Amino acid sequence: MKKTALIIVAGLLLITAAPSQAELYIDGFLQGLYGARLDEDNPTSTEQTASETRLQLRAEHFGDKGEFFSRLDFIWDGADTADYDWELREAYLKFRLGQNFDFKVGRQILTWGTGDLIFINDVFAKDYRSFFVGRDDQYLKAPQNAIRAEVYHDIGSFSLVWSPRFEANRLPTGRRLSYYSPMLGGIVGTDLGDEFFFDPPLPESKFENGEVATRFQRTLGNFNGALYFYKGFYKNPVGMDIINMTAFYPRLNIYGASLRGAVWGGILWLEGGYFDSREDRDGDNPFIPNSSLTGMVGFERQIATNLTVNGQWQLDYMTDYDTFVAQQPPGIFVRDEVRHLLTSRITKRLNMETVTLSGFVFYSPSDEDVYIRLSAEYKYTDEITLMAGGNIFDGNYPNTEFGQFAVNDNAYVKITYGF
Repeated sequence: MKKTALIIVAGLLLITAAPSQAELYIDGFLQGLYGARLDEDNPTSTEQTASETRLQLRAEHFGDKGEFFSRLDFIWDGADTADYDWELREAYLKFRLGQNFDFKVGRQILTWGTGDLIFINDVFAKDYRSFFVGRDDQYLKAPQNAIRAEVYHDIGSFSLVWSPRFEANRLPTGRRLSYYSPMLGGIVGTDLGDEFFFDPPLPESKFENGEVATRFQRTLGNFNGALYFYKGFYKNPVGMDIINMTAFYPRLNIYGASLRGAVWGGILWLEGGYFDSREDRDGDNPFIPNSSLTGMVGFERQIATNLTVNGQWQLDYMTDYDTFVAQQPPGIFVRDEVRHLLTSRITKRLNMETVTLSGFVFYSPSDEDVYIRLSAEYKYTDEITLMAGGNIFDGNYPNTEFGQFAVNDNAYVKITYGF
């Protein structure tokens, strides 16, 4: 049944992508990714974090009135239970009405905001399962079905995105990567039982449960400024239904702004947002997050030949904090009223830019946890790229953002053939 559906989808893509007298461009890559966890105490059902062969095919057509783009992945995955799968990552039509209106309709990857791996107003779904095991950076962004409309005017541009069905972040499920269970007060995985496979239900498929995101942006001197609004749900299941004892996605509004531009020989960015927890605006429900105000500042500059460094500082202020503290059970770590997160990325290119060394560090002095990403990439030929890397987590408390993954340390190797 799955193979039949795959053949039908692939056929429709090729038919749609090749209108009469149109030139169709097809490319892609073949990739092997192999990774293993480094901590023997991880309660997951496999020691492998990745053991996959992936084929990606891309098809695109550009015309005078519009364009078509598709990206289709075929995966053989043997890390846990050997299985074949496929995913239609993108398949959209983009067309223009008049001189000032663009529309993009279909399955697509959406992104906006200014941060480097810090997301405030970028409310579109992320795939942290891929991010934590060494898949390409493109897989951090999960696809979603959406209609995107853009209006261009002298005063600026306006974007509207509507997703009829809520798309959640893809989080560790307990199979390859363990996670923190607030019900048990510790780190769990499927090695402890299938009941620890984490798969919370999504909001009902109703019109009112669709997601709406808007952005207005314009140029301000050397800077690009933007205003944002989002109406939907928290992307992580941070609510708890105590009747059914299941996690859920509480309703959320976000109001935000950003500024990014060239200054001091580098790039500076500022971004902030107010997270309006619509189901707990008074902060008196201990099973739903309080509203919060968050902001960050970042700066990037090339400090030597082929050596680029950036840094970011994020602050997250929780409203009604005293009420929140009073509601917490004894014996667990309670976050500070203001959570701090510091990050830095260092990138060095060597050997005529065929070798790239990269390191990215997330560190929270308030939560006392850290996440480090390391990689070394070698472009062997124009078609073949080799990479080795690792993901290291640590923390003093199991219920913090990175501390919950403290036994998920892993290393991986990857080889990619592009065509």
